[in-house]
Amino acid sequence: MATVRDTTYDLLRTLGLTTVFGNPGSTEQPFLTGFPADFRYVLALQEASAVAMADGYAQATGRPAHVNLHTAPGTGNGMGNLVTAWHNRTPLIVTAGQQSREMLLLEPRLASPRATELPQPYVKWSHEPVRAQDIPAALMRAYATAVQPPAGPVFLSLPLDDWQQPADGPAVVRGVSTRVAPDPERLGRFAAILAGSRRPVLVLGAAVDRGGAWPEAVALAERLRAPAWSAPASERAGFPEDHPLFQGVLPYAIAPLAERLRGYDVVLVVGGPVFRYYPHVPGEHLPSGTRLLHVTDDPAEAARAPVGDSLLGDAGLTLAALAELVPPADRPPPETRPTPGKPEEPAVGEPLTPDALFAALARVRPADSVLVQESPSNLAALRRQLPTTRPASYFTMASGGLGYGLPAAVGIALAERDTGRHRPVIAVIGDGSFHYSVQALWTAAQLRLPLLVVVPANQQYAILKSFAEFKQTPGVPGLDLPGLDLVTVARGYGATAHPVGTVAQLVEAVPAALAGDGPTVLAVPVSTAVPPLL
Repeated sequence: MATVRDTTYDLLRTLGLTTVFGNPGSTEQPFLTGFPADFRYVLALQEASAVAMADGYAQATGRPAHVNLHTAPGTGNGMGNLVTAWHNRTPLIVTAGQQSREMLLLEPRLASPRATELPQPYVKWSHEPVRAQDIPAALMRAYATAVQPPAGPVFLSLPLDDWQQPADGPAVVRGVSTRVAPDPERLGRFAAILAGSRRPVLVLGAAVDRGGAWPEAVALAERLRAPAWSAPASERAGFPEDHPLFQGVLPYAIAPLAERLRGYDVVLVVGGPVFRYYPHVPGEHLPSGTRLLHVTDDPAEAARAPVGDSLLGDAGLTLAALAELVPPADRPPPETRPTPGKPEEPAVGEPLTPDALFAALARVRPADSVLVQESPSNLAALRRQLPTTRPASYFTMASGGLGYGLPAAVGIALAERDTGRHRPVIAVIGDGSFHYSVQALWTAAQLRLPLLVVVPANQQYAILKSFAEFKQTPGVPGLDLPGLDLVTVARGYGATAHPVGTVAQLVEAVPAALAGDGPTVLAVPVSTAVPPLL
């Protein structure tokens, strides 16, 4: 008779979940014992890295990923990047071991007494099956929940003594829809408003990229002859940033963002919240006389929007439908935004500015490369100098939490290999962020992934210094990072690593790193000047 474990593995095969990211603990060993030859276990040295690797892998493949965590302590370790997966709208099936049912009443060591509460509210569904025989059905429900919009992580707590119990029978496999079509009547009203607009503008968020809807976004912008902005602090790029209609990235504060929208009479926001703010800069959410239309597949995102009218719908389906309903505009196209000037190279012996670093990287990065960034203080310079011109080529964390970028880049690099695309992956990770999850380099080295990690090293948490200046909070301790030897640490995890001090050295090092057989870390000292927060 088939066991619960046998039936569960058969279901995982059917669902395409044969890659498992994790760090094994004692409560997971009965599930992992005799690990099937047609499955692959991707070992991370810390649970937070396992979650971020799975997140990157899921986003790059466009399919859910499975993360297997340890009971309460391991799940707790993974929570930071589980928060990011929630905000990233990444479909993750997170399973965690639980102590034996026979001992749970005693709350023994490594029991998780309130297991389903631990990951909340950052999962769409959290469950511990009442019977061992319910595990396959619970996994099927978890999968269906994770992939339906808005996609996101789910969590199952699974007692270690359940796996050898007899199964009730084969798992029932179900299919669910992952796209929501907009209401036709409300869609028509949106189209009429856009058609009657004197000066419309598009604001495009991450869901446009997640849905593969760049062509639809371009078609609507060109039909309206409307400028297109990137939504503030977006985790993915929703529009080609070399297109003449692209205007840049909106600031993530209320008053400055509203000021940037001044003069537009209709703002169409697609695939992002209204809006993602960070520092509180009070003001009106929109300029006087401006109307906002919001398209999202997330009812909660629609409900919490402070202004505007919302339409529930898939970003790509809605953009395509609007482009058919709206007549071509005869207005002149907006002015093309000025391109950034070539930054000056510093004097000999002086560190590079972030702009000089990223301009040099732009010269040598392959056109089809994927960029993963977690360098908050250098983000403005990075977006100026390294525009995203192809879909699914820019990834970062929607949550604002550090420690995601490096392991996510490992997962993305693995996905590039598995899908056969083999696009080069370049991660720009600040020296502060780097040490949150540096152990992810070991996984990349073991898997021989040709990942390039560029570390702008300013020996400080510069983003926090920017915030301190903005909020006028001097004297905050713990914002400097002296004495970190990035190169030695990276080499200790099996990566190739070099210090890079000049543009010429960087231009020479990047192609060699991308042609390598494993991860390469380039530690680049940059100016310690604190950039403005906004």
